[in-house]
Amino acid sequence: MQFRTIISPHQLNSRWGRRVYWLVLAAVIVLFTLAFVFPLYWMITGAMKTPEEIAEMPPSLFPSHPTTDAFAEAWDLFDIGTLLANTVYYALGAWLFSMAVDVTAAYALSKLRPMFGNVILGAMLATLMIPPMVILIPLYVTIVDLGLLNNPWGLWFPAAANGFNIFLLKRFFDSIPRELIEAAQIDGAGPVRVLWSVVLPVSRPILGVVSIFTIVTAFKDFVLPLLVMTDSDKMTISVGLSQTAGAVTQNHVMGGLVIAGIPMIIVFFVFQRHIMAGLTAGSIKG
Repeated sequence: MQFRTIISPHQLNSRWGRRVYWLVLAAVIVLFTLAFVFPLYWMITGAMKTPEEIAEMPPSLFPSHPTTDAFAEAWDLFDIGTLLANTVYYALGAWLFSMAVDVTAAYALSKLRPMFGNVILGAMLATLMIPPMVILIPLYVTIVDLGLLNNPWGLWFPAAANGFNIFLLKRFFDSIPRELIEAAQIDGAGPVRVLWSVVLPVSRPILGVVSIFTIVTAFKDFVLPLLVMTDSDKMTISVGLSQTAGAVTQNHVMGGLVIAGIPMIIVFFVFQRHIMAGLTAGSIKG
């Protein structure tokens, strides 16, 4: 079956067709790269400028006298060490609860086949269609009623169940051969032992992806920590920077933002291959 396109295959394979194709492709890649990288560049160079240079109109793309003093000063002004420690603590707790709930839920839906399992999965996926701001008020009221303000549990409980993570895990668990499960059951393994000894060891790629998504989401969350963690010594990095931004200069704010973004940038570059491998793993059954 032959498909009609704007440019015919003959024109595309010609000398000028190939040149135009690669020119358009390079232009699109460069434009999209600039669109994503330029805010990061502006933040870094802004931290290297003086407050007066930042306020200049029109703004300059390069600092006239670049300096890194704003980074060290921002670390002390914002107390970034404490804020980062709080954020890492909350993110690791959210990861532990999310893995415990999401993995067991996906395993039950995929391998244990409960009654109305498809209905339950559909209800979980339906929650993804609800804007987070819609459920923010009832969620906050629930946290207040449980007495979890300024308590890490107020952040860990909402992060425990995630419909998207459960869907990803279930898709991967579905691709695990049924013969492995049956062989373990013949040897006398129960559902928990099958999960621990068979399913989890072969699910490392998707477990890595879900772990990264969960940690990054918890690390960059702003609204819920703003409402739950009101004590200054318990704030996350995003909330702490926003609360102090009005009392410092713009270059210090930029320096604090750069420092706050470094951990997640490192995580992305270190685990980007694992992210792509985990997203594609289990998509095709062999």
